[in-house]
Amino acid sequence: MCHGGSVPTTVSLPDDWPAHPDLSLALNRMGSFDWDLATGLMHMDAPALDVFDTVAEEYDGRPESLRHRVPPAEAVRLDALVSSALKTGTPTYGAYFRIRCRDGRLRWTHTQGRVLRDEAGRPYRIIGIVRDATEELSHSAERLGLDEERRRQTSVVESTTAALAHARTVRDVISALSDSNGLERLGTMGMVMGLVEAGRIHLVAEGPAGSYVPGTRYTRIDENYPMSEVVRSLQPRFIDSAEEFAAGYPGLWSKITDMSISAAAYLPLIAQARPIGAIGLLYQDKDGFTQEERNLLVALGSSIAQSLQRAMLLEQEHDIAEGLQQAMLPRRIPAVPGAQLAVRYRSARMGRDIGGDWYDVVQLPGGRVGVVIGDVQGHDTHAAAVMGQLRIVLRAYAAEGHAPATVMARASVFLHELDTDRFATCTYAEADLTTGVVQLVRAGHIDPLLRARDGETRRLAVAGGMPLGLSAEFGLLDYPVTTVELDPGETLVLCTDGLVEQPGADLDEGIAHLTGLIREGPAGLPQLADLLCGIVDERGGDDDMALLLLRRHVEDAPPGGGRLQQHVAPGDPEALVSARHMIGAAVRAWGARDRADEMELVADELIVNALMHTDGPAIVTLRVLPGTGPDRRLRVEVEDRSSALPRRRDAGDSGVSGRGLMLVDRLADVWGVEPRGGGKCVWCEFGLT
Repeated sequence: MCHGGSVPTTVSLPDDWPAHPDLSLALNRMGSFDWDLATGLMHMDAPALDVFDTVAEEYDGRPESLRHRVPPAEAVRLDALVSSALKTGTPTYGAYFRIRCRDGRLRWTHTQGRVLRDEAGRPYRIIGIVRDATEELSHSAERLGLDEERRRQTSVVESTTAALAHARTVRDVISALSDSNGLERLGTMGMVMGLVEAGRIHLVAEGPAGSYVPGTRYTRIDENYPMSEVVRSLQPRFIDSAEEFAAGYPGLWSKITDMSISAAAYLPLIAQARPIGAIGLLYQDKDGFTQEERNLLVALGSSIAQSLQRAMLLEQEHDIAEGLQQAMLPRRIPAVPGAQLAVRYRSARMGRDIGGDWYDVVQLPGGRVGVVIGDVQGHDTHAAAVMGQLRIVLRAYAAEGHAPATVMARASVFLHELDTDRFATCTYAEADLTTGVVQLVRAGHIDPLLRARDGETRRLAVAGGMPLGLSAEFGLLDYPVTTVELDPGETLVLCTDGLVEQPGADLDEGIAHLTGLIREGPAGLPQLADLLCGIVDERGGDDDMALLLLRRHVEDAPPGGGRLQQHVAPGDPEALVSARHMIGAAVRAWGARDRADEMELVADELIVNALMHTDGPAIVTLRVLPGTGPDRRLRVEVEDRSSALPRRRDAGDSGVSGRGLMLVDRLADVWGVEPRGGGKCVWCEFGLT
């Protein structure tokens, strides 16, 4: 008895209270397992076997006995999870996976295990549970559906933004949105777009094929059109039904009724707080817009506006840059008797960067023409400015009558003395259109190509020097000259590396590919040039390209009589061969075929004497002196750096030298010696009658 208080009531508890853990697990469709890693045996209680839809008689204590209940892909995933926990020292693991019931249905299951380890950290046992997760996952299905919709919307924004990231022109933006992939992403059947221009809206995307409405190419902003409305208000306009469209814009609706539009969304395209245009998305079989869809489209409109503004700025900058580049190139190519010419220039695909690629044609006296192709390092306005100066300098040196090697050397010195760190690659070719003799000088540039009359095309191996600017810096200004003969109808192809460089291919592969294109290309020069430029346009790229084609055309060739010059270095047999080739082609073309052998022999003797008796190179010059009829004369000059004058000697009966000047005196009409600065010039003349 307790005084001053209540008497406690005796409560009888059930005999099985508290419930055994196994009972609690079973009631929640949860079972346990105990996996001995040493023996590989796994004990599973009855509820655990029930989760696997397996009876005790079917289970022999080995995990492999349950393999037929777990689909292969799920089994691989579970094995990888357990192996990772054992190797990394993770104390617990858990995963959702599916099992296949007796009736073939797949059912979601969840497992969780704890790894027990000995004192050395080696795992020896795993104790855990398995449970039926069907009800759990079914309760979250609605939430998962909402999450999936959000993921889909996020994917639409991300994929559209990614597609727009590559757009560099307004046309690229339109293509990214209106092609089949873009329309599929947006779930729309068509798109229209207009840009604000001088108080009007210019329609630049017309929607589905055949949907253009006459009179809507340019519309005023104050007119009753949905795009005009969103530009005026800077607010989107969502049209939820065909009836709403017809009521709001009866004039436009009457012209597009056959498109079966059930809904439309018009969005202002706003950049830097001002409208630059509007976009309309047209739908079929759609019943209005949810708030989330409206939010999604507004976000997309902002992304589209940014991409569109970037593309418009790039196009404007590209137009300015290309205009500057074109202004620095020759305004016209002269008509050169005896030659057909085609030139092309293509700027980099897009952007404000411009390059230093250029071409030029210099008409020279005596039926000769000089052609130049070059590339200043860099892609900016500074490269273009350097290119403009270098082009003028090269033209001036060539027009002054300097030999090709001298033209190149002086241009290199000029570039080196400019206030710039840029260098330039260049090829200069001087062609005598009467003889077909072409003298080429290459400064770090790619080799030219030669196309024969039958289309066969080959690479010309032109001896090269260092790029302009660098050769002056390192004092290597001796540019070798390569002489080739251009037969009537043959074409010399000069280009910059923008024509031959291809992603993933080296330069030789690019030149081989170009050679094939020229070989299979059209015979007409303009058509061939257009074909090559078309390849560049399709490929795109970040480099500009210059192209010059020169074809010898004898029908309108000038009368014979020009000036050719060849630099022959000591110990360079190829240069000596080129000089002999030049002499033979020139004298035959200039009307001295009867005396060609004599002239070749005399010129060869003078060259060999200069190389044998001096320490420097010889410079051979051939030219036709002014005069007509019996007064026409061909002059051969061989210049060297020695001031010692040649003298005739009696070679004697057994002498092997001393006969050179005797030969010159006997075969030439007249000969002599002139001092030339630090050296001399031995010359001789022949009548061309």
